[in-house]
This record gives sequence, C-alpha cells and structure tokens, in this order.
Amino acid sequence: MIRVAALALALATLAGGPVARAQTTAIVHARAYVHPGAPPLADATILIEAGRIKAVGAGLAPPAGAAIVDAKGAIVTPGLMNAASQLGVVEVSSTDDGADRAVKSGPLGAAFDIQYALNPNSEPLRVARFDGVTRAASLPTGSASAPFTGQGAALRLSEGPDILDRARIAVGVEVGGPSDASAGGSRAAQWQTLRNALDEARAYRAASDRSLTPRDQILNHLDAQALAPVLDGRTPLAIAANRESDIRQAIALARDERVRVVIVGGVEAWRVADELAAANIPVVLDPFANLAYSLDAIGARLDNAARLRKTGVTIAFGLVDPLSSIYESYLAGETLREAAGLAIANGLTWDQALEALTTGPARIWGLADHYGDLTPGHDADLVIWQGDPLDVSGWPTAVYVRGARATLRTRQDELGKRYAPSHADDAWPSDYR
Repeated sequence: MIRVAALALALATLAGGPVARAQTTAIVHARAYVHPGAPPLADATILIEAGRIKAVGAGLAPPAGAAIVDAKGAIVTPGLMNAASQLGVVEVSSTDDGADRAVKSGPLGAAFDIQYALNPNSEPLRVARFDGVTRAASLPTGSASAPFTGQGAALRLSEGPDILDRARIAVGVEVGGPSDASAGGSRAAQWQTLRNALDEARAYRAASDRSLTPRDQILNHLDAQALAPVLDGRTPLAIAANRESDIRQAIALARDERVRVVIVGGVEAWRVADELAAANIPVVLDPFANLAYSLDAIGARLDNAARLRKTGVTIAFGLVDPLSSIYESYLAGETLREAAGLAIANGLTWDQALEALTTGPARIWGLADHYGDLTPGHDADLVIWQGDPLDVSGWPTAVYVRGARATLRTRQDELGKRYAPSHADDAWPSDYR
C-alpha cells in the first residue's frame, strides 16, 4: 500500500496535483498595485512560491520552470478585505441562521468568541471570493453582558476547512441606538458599565489569587480574562458608535484607560476627524450611510470617508449601515466594491479607496505582518481584474488566496446551469432522485 501511495503521489506531482503549490507561479505583464495608496508598477512580474510573494519587479524574468500567467496589462491588486462582516457565520440573516452572530443568555459577555461558529462551507464565502475578497473581519453583534458584543475573528477566504486567519482580533462594544435597552435604557449606563468592566479586569489581573468578590463585581472570570489583552494594548475595543457624543466618549475612554479603540460605523465621525486623527483611532465605516435612519445618524453624509482620510484617520470599509447590513454576508464583495466607488464619487481618491480595502483593514485588525500589500514575504493574496476593481462593471479573472488559485464558480452558477432552459430535458442527477 505504501508503494502504491508513493506512486500515486509521484503521478499527481507530474500532473500538477497536491504538491503543485510549491511550484513558482509568475504573473507577468501586470499593472501591479504593490503598495495600495502608491502608484502602480507597470509591466510587473509577481513571483509566487509556497503561498507567499517571493519577488515583485518591473520586467522581472520568471525563473525556469515557473507557471506563467499573463495578466496582459490588467490591474493586479492585493485581495480585498471586508473590514466588518458576518461572513462565515450568517448565510441569509434569517432568524435561525443568524443566531450564531450573538448570544442572548448565559455567562459570556466580552468572552463570547465568534471563531467557534465559523462555517467554511458557507456559500457567501464563495460569492465574496468571486468579487475579489480574500480576507474579512467577522464581528459578533451581541452578548449576554451589555455593552459587550464579543470577540471578532479575521477570516481568509481560502478553499477548504481552514478559514480562520486570526482569532480574537477585537473585543466588540455597542453603544447608542437600540442597544440602550440592554443596559437599562441609557447610553450613559453603557459607558459607565464599560469603564467599570475595565477597572474590574485590571483588578482581576493584579489579584494574586485571580479571584473577584462576587458581591462587588459585574464581570465573571471569563470576561475578565478576555479583557486582559485589551488592557495590555494587544487587542483593540471595536466600539460600534455613530453619534458624535459617543465617538467623543470613545476618544476619552482610549485616553483615560490607555487602551486601543477602533470605531465601527462612525456615521458622525467626520465631526471629530481631527480628534480621531490625534488619538490615532481608526474608523471602519460604510460609504452607503447617508440617511438619518436614527437620531444617532442625523449628521450622516456621503463624504464622511473623504473628510476622515483628509485629516489622516486610517479608514476601512465594512457594510455596517442598517440599510445595507443585509450585505454583511450576502454579496459582501460586490456591494463592498460599489461602496468604495461611492466614496470615490464623494471625494475620496481611487488610491485611497483601494487602501481602505486592503492595507487599511490589515493595519486596523492586526494582519499587516502578512497581508495587505504585495510585499515579498507576505501571503500571496492577489486578484487579476478585468476592468476597474472599484466599479461593479469590473470583475476578477483570477483570485489567489495564499498562493492557491481559487475557483470562481459559485452556487448561483451551479443552479443557473442546472435549471437553464437549455437543460430542461437533461436527466436528473442522482442527488435529486
């Protein structure tokens, strides 16, 4: 049996099978955006080996034996990242399907960790990858202990069971809007509870016996432990807030508690752009947010992204506006690119928009050591585009995730082929009988 297996492996190797990924792939004649935000490299060659970028250069000669992919002058970018999604957790946002994104009872607050619900067979992953998304932040929406929503995860949209890139990328917090009710009906209580929780976690960490006095504390030991990386500065608080006053409270919290903060939503963030830039607080925003859907969003405006970026705030795009949140999993790639185009139409430059889809979220969620640009040594996440990637009329012709070329076939393709009128008289597949 061993000899048979060895022969099979040798034949597979000759056929470009399981170990073909070790072969060098050379993408030639590319208009490569090596560092998003900077001008592209014309007539570039990108060498991929063992899942990583090996080298990038204009007119670089491919090594002997490399698999050649001719980009024919097309735009090549890093794979895009949706910076605030529910990919891998939610399929269509129905009641039962959406349950994994939040927990309503039990002991878990800040400790609620969404990574354990990730589904690598989720169909929206394939659809997002079809639109050039190779990474995503999947964020929970609620926990049993307000104002915490739980811990988010960074995903890589590779084929196969291993889609977790990095766990516990942030501890989520939600203030304002309908979340007030879970904290007694006042956003003031949410901010007080949050500050108290950080104090308790700090006391728990300092206690020699790692104990808390039950009558004097709100956090259990699981939540206190989950907040330790926040206190250490290793993990940010991802604070979902839209009203200017709440964003100012988040800035004050970061200053007083000496913790890292990311604003998610930030509809009125443009009002405090200078303060956010001075505090080095990034914003994950939705360019579609232009309507006052609540009293927290009276100041909504379409040039929010441009105003923030102009003052030096690091931005990234996610579909977090309630009116577009259906696309946090469904069409999380196509709608994201459309949102980027809308930001460009309202003052953001094309280069800045690409940055907000790649290096911006990589920096915000702690992935910049291996993803976000086409630097040698980074994961080979890249997309070859037909047309403009930030226009829905453009589309990927090839998507690579960690050096592996992904299929661009989706379930929609499969269903469309099966039920097309031209196949009406075909015999039913065995699975349908």
